[in-house]
Amino acid sequence: MSNRRFEMYEIRQVIQRLRLGESDRDVARAQRVGRKTVARVRRQALERGWLDPKTPLPEDRALAEVFTPAPTNRSVSSAAPFREQILAWHGQGITATAIHQALVRKYRFTGSVHTIYRLLDRVVDSSPPATVILDFAVADAAQVDFGQGPQIVDRATGEVMKTWFFVMTLAWSRHQYAELVRNQKVETWLACHRHAFEWFNGVPGRLIIDNAKCAITRACYYEPTVQRAYGDLALGYGFRIDACPPRDPQKKGRVEAGVKYIKTGFLALREFHSLAHANAELRAWVLGEAGNRIHGTTRARPLTLFTETEQALLKPLPAIAPECPVWAQVRVHGNAHVQYEYCHYSVPFRLIRHSLWLAATASVVRVYEDHGLVATHARLTKPGSHATVPDHMPPDAQAYALRDPQWCLKSAQAIGPACRAVVEALFADRVLEHLRAAQGLLRLADQYGATRLEAACARAVHFGTPRYRTVKSILIQGLDHASAQAETAALEEPYVRGGRFSRSSSESVH
Repeated sequence: MSNRRFEMYEIRQVIQRLRLGESDRDVARAQRVGRKTVARVRRQALERGWLDPKTPLPEDRALAEVFTPAPTNRSVSSAAPFREQILAWHGQGITATAIHQALVRKYRFTGSVHTIYRLLDRVVDSSPPATVILDFAVADAAQVDFGQGPQIVDRATGEVMKTWFFVMTLAWSRHQYAELVRNQKVETWLACHRHAFEWFNGVPGRLIIDNAKCAITRACYYEPTVQRAYGDLALGYGFRIDACPPRDPQKKGRVEAGVKYIKTGFLALREFHSLAHANAELRAWVLGEAGNRIHGTTRARPLTLFTETEQALLKPLPAIAPECPVWAQVRVHGNAHVQYEYCHYSVPFRLIRHSLWLAATASVVRVYEDHGLVATHARLTKPGSHATVPDHMPPDAQAYALRDPQWCLKSAQAIGPACRAVVEALFADRVLEHLRAAQGLLRLADQYGATRLEAACARAVHFGTPRYRTVKSILIQGLDHASAQAETAALEEPYVRGGRFSRSSSESVH
């Protein structure tokens, strides 16, 4: 045979013409082959009795056994000496490029990386796995996924936003819901589901998802662990969660195709001046171009299939949308606060160092110890802010926080004018903050009584030393019982007689 590859149907046609008695020249001219080729076919057919018109023509398999040329001997691959090592590395998941670099580095291998590829193609069974078409009943399932969205510059604020788009595609009609969002947090995941159900005005029987952390906390082929808030959402709306096996996105190929369609059909060559503008454009596109196109698989318009058939068979929305808080396990810090989304919320101080559960909605944060509610706060949004309930703090901290300067002045006035004068003098200091000193001064009334405290303060004011330490020293020594005038006279008497340390001549010692 010539260098040209002949198909078995061409050989069959040559044999049929020879059976009709045509000459080699005529057959060669009609079939556009060489006469030598026709002569070779005649010789092989005569040997096997195929030219007898009374016998049936052979099958293509029999023709192929005779006329298929034997494979030529291939040259020995330069990678053949390292065959076992290459196969071992390949079995460990090492790429052909890394294997080639290792051979060059260790054995000064001179072949190219394509030599490694050819060896693996001949030895390793690289045939793709067989797949099946997944069929879905009407309203049975929807597929959900996130995709990388465009970078949007808000014209009003100048903020540059990185975005993603959420897509939910009904598996039967291919009608979809899409929304651009700023993150892939659990709150965003739950909110997008609510928006999708409201968009469809119903709920499919199950949702086929991948193993994103906002939905599945532990991916597993048999028993994945569902994020607590997402499980509450499924119970509230009455759908089942069908998580794909790890690293097997083909199980939700319809939404994967929907994500690609949005990227190529909507996002390409469009500009948006805000997130709201982008979502308005996206909704119009879904109801317009995307919803009314002839789908490549169903050969029907997704929006028509949805409105005429699938929408009526979806599960109805609940009368009241379920409140599905986002759950997070938090630890109580030494300041009796827990942290969530960079905001701080107080809990009873007895729970310091404990691990608690926090449930956050858009407006409220609740903290639980086991199954008991221990704290409730309004949801904070500014990072670094804190919400503190005074009763959650230790008694000392409560006392310090509640006994502010106004409280100290009011309490001192109730004891007496001298006590208030001392407190006012403490607060008048322009260098030190004397709140603790004022609080300690007022606590002396609990130990010594208000009357003695007032007298001690009067004595301290008289001598120009309105300080906490002075008043406490007067009370300890009992000097508050003596009058300030008598004490002054006693102090001045030595000076009146001629000096405090002066003595008469008779008292002098010679």
